[in-house]
Amino acid sequence: MSKSQLSVKHLIGIKDLTEKDIYLIFNTAKEFKQVINRPIKKVPTLRDTTIANLFFENSTRTKLSFELAEKRLSADVINFAASSSSVKKGETLLDTVNNILAMKVDMIVMRHPSPGAPKFLSENINATIVNAGDGTHEHPTQALLDNFSIWDHFGEIKGKKIVIMGDIMHSRVAMSNFFALKKLGAEVKVSGPITLIPKYIKELGVDVELDMKKALEWCDVANILRIQLERQNIKYFPSLREYSQYFGVTREILDSLKDKKVIMHPGPINRGVEIESQVADSENSIILEQVQNGVAVRMAVLFLLANRRK
Repeated sequence: MSKSQLSVKHLIGIKDLTEKDIYLIFNTAKEFKQVINRPIKKVPTLRDTTIANLFFENSTRTKLSFELAEKRLSADVINFAASSSSVKKGETLLDTVNNILAMKVDMIVMRHPSPGAPKFLSENINATIVNAGDGTHEHPTQALLDNFSIWDHFGEIKGKKIVIMGDIMHSRVAMSNFFALKKLGAEVKVSGPITLIPKYIKELGVDVELDMKKALEWCDVANILRIQLERQNIKYFPSLREYSQYFGVTREILDSLKDKKVIMHPGPINRGVEIESQVADSENSIILEQVQNGVAVRMAVLFLLANRRK
């Protein structure tokens, strides 16, 4: 493994990473991808490290991916679910974490509904923090695995045209992807209902294309996001049926495009809403590759941050 080090002690957001950091994570993930594809999938790299997974929001894919990454690295793992904890009895976030730290935990992987919660922890406790999603702010490891998947598929990201489609306003995945793609030299556009595209988007150097077919014609890669109804407190479009009619990616639309497009989705997929099954399961799709890459990228992040502690 590389002896290079990350410039950060915690992974709070893509904003904090340099281009060199991102490529260090990619190259380390490439080595770990070989590990998880061999008969013996474990390495003893983090044998003396204890990692706590603190999920204050429901999660299936991200939590499983982190847990698998930790176990592949031979770390000791503690899983904490807020729904069955003293948080329900009024315990503060800092009290909860300090109680866990008293058990001699080295690293904390945390998902929290409040933007800034991982940063707050990183400034107040003596443990390495990995942000697994904070509100609508950032989801850095998802962006890293998305960008790694593009890099792994094409061999480069610079100059590639990426469109992120769907519910941009409520997506922490979109925000982290904007930062990562721009740092790595990609051209980025968004597409979706105008009500779900934030007004500040152009300040990030991201263009808007409201016509979904034009956006697909332009891009090399379409990263399709689901509609996050659980984060929406007002109606942003008339119905899911109408959304699907105007912004759902279908096989018919893909077949009508001049060039072959790579289709991505961070999951979970709402089949028949933002994406048709014939697209999600097609030869254009690298969605399952993203899932496998997620374990390798999270192994790389945990390994590199653990090295920073030494």
